[in-house]
Amino acid sequence: MSGAARPELPPLVVVMGVSGSGKTTIGTLVAHELGVEFTDGDSLHPLENVEKMAAGTPLEDGDRWPWLEIVGRTLHEYGERREGLVVACSALKRSYRERIRSQAPSALFLHLDGTLEVLTRRIEGRSGHFMPATLLQSQIETLEPLTQEEGGYVLDIDQPVPDMVREAVTRLRALSAAQS
Repeated sequence: MSGAARPELPPLVVVMGVSGSGKTTIGTLVAHELGVEFTDGDSLHPLENVEKMAAGTPLEDGDRWPWLEIVGRTLHEYGERREGLVVACSALKRSYRERIRSQAPSALFLHLDGTLEVLTRRIEGRSGHFMPATLLQSQIETLEPLTQEEGGYVLDIDQPVPDMVREAVTRLRALSAAQS
């Protein structure tokens, strides 16, 4: 069967960014368009992390490592089954993304990027989420923007959602095909 095209594997995607950037909304819609499952990485946090954030206390790296391992293992498991997955996960630091990739080397990152004004407006307009707007500045200070060599795409969130999803899906499909 030499010369036959390899079937394209469904992508493993981490939708990253600070709180309020739209990780869950965009991640869900991108997963739908790609025909894969979506998981909100927040649901993978140990209870201790959720309680800390709800109390307004920023997580420390020691709190994050077990969570990032779970995110990476989850992506890896889907990849082993030749299924795609989109996970919403802040992945604010390059070392966090490297930790995820240590478990799931083919993971792609979609960095949702926006101004402080846009992010603050989004956070203040939602309810039922454990991340208070007061921690946004802490996350912005922690954020190490995605770089080209990390395998992903930076998407401006100051545009209509359908445009964001269309742009993200196009870019992710191209990146995924380049990996194959």
